[in-house]
Amino acid sequence: MLSIVGTYQNGHLKLDRDYSAKKPVKVIVTFLEDVQSLSDDRLSLSDFSFSKSKKNLENFTGSLAETVVEERREEL
Repeated sequence: MLSIVGTYQNGHLKLDRDYSAKKPVKVIVTFLEDVQSLSDDRLSLSDFSFSKSKKNLENFTGSLAETVVEERREEL
């Protein structure tokens, strides 16, 4: 594994030093600074809160699995 520092701006990544490869190489890009989401429609970790889900379902008396299956069938 090799690490090369670079800068990402406007959809382009510029490495601080040259790197050449004879074939395509997979990379992992990690944003070191705080990056805000471009859209507020994305899910966040708090959207998967067990306690919130439990509270939302406290008065539900049916089968959650059957309800989910029924909703998905209606979408088809």
